[in-house]
Amino acid sequence: MSQTINIEGRLIGPGHKPFIIAEMSGNHNQSLERALAIVDAAADAGADAVKLQTYTADTMTLPGALTINDEDSLWKGRELYDLYKEAYTPWEWHRPIFDRARERGLIAFSSPFDETAVDFLEGLGAPLYKIASFENTDHPLLRRVAATGKPVIMSTGAATVQEVAEGVQVLGEAGCRELVLLKCTSTYPASPENTNLLTIPHMRELYGVQVGLSDHTMGIGAAVAAVALGATVVEKHFTLRRADGGVDSAFSLEPEELRALAVETERARLALGRVQYGVQRAEEKSRLFKRSVYAARDIAPGEELTKENIRVIRPGLGLAPKHYENLLGRKARAAIRMGTPLSWDMV
Repeated sequence: MSQTINIEGRLIGPGHKPFIIAEMSGNHNQSLERALAIVDAAADAGADAVKLQTYTADTMTLPGALTINDEDSLWKGRELYDLYKEAYTPWEWHRPIFDRARERGLIAFSSPFDETAVDFLEGLGAPLYKIASFENTDHPLLRRVAATGKPVIMSTGAATVQEVAEGVQVLGEAGCRELVLLKCTSTYPASPENTNLLTIPHMRELYGVQVGLSDHTMGIGAAVAAVALGATVVEKHFTLRRADGGVDSAFSLEPEELRALAVETERARLALGRVQYGVQRAEEKSRLFKRSVYAARDIAPGEELTKENIRVIRPGLGLAPKHYENLLGRKARAAIRMGTPLSWDMV
């Protein structure tokens, strides 16, 4: 698998700015005007890409197949089929959304949920594909996506180690050569306690691919920490205002938060640097403000140096503090004025 991925001139990989994906999902609230406004807000906030989800309620499930009864779910009591009808992005909206994203310098792509969605997205010139967590075991879908030859980002939520390994193998055997896995906790929202970011470097070594984070926690702290652990991609749900409602609004970022995410993840990456000890060039002037040994009052020739007449103070122009005890009891060769940095030729 390639360790640097080029998507429309945007490089993804170690040594490059984290790739920030604004996931629109159903936060358009069935308004194309709002969907386009979300694209504009994502561009203004510094995202690299905007992602859709390409499905219909009928490609996802059947009427009456499931009513969500989980007490902890944001969607408790909702019929799954009806939820998808509310959340889906009409396919005829995809082209204007893709066009607006490209006009604003964003990469536009989507998560297909069946093979007809892949065919549709190919017609739009999608430059890469996302495999959602609940589809990472759908091997026919993986093969169809891999056959496009496009880069693939796959979430690993609700999957075993073996299932992820099988998915990676299926993608590779079907032609995928550019893959990023996303550490993902498939709860909505996720908590910091179940995010387990230490999996990121382990996953990178285990599967031999780039790893990022699909983040359902509130805020940006987990994403910044993920980049510090080597994540090259961060995906966050995005909306204009959580108060506007929508199926995913409760755990989505607002524009100001997305801007902070873009800025702080890049700061985290830059701050990683390299293993470094000693004095950096940028620190050389600061050494002036380290401590050293000074005459704390006037000292006469032959006078003994004591705790009363020498002190360790700033700046660092005299002998290092480690010599302080060795100076005590020695005698001054000549007069030393108060405020003079001490040197060995004075004693």
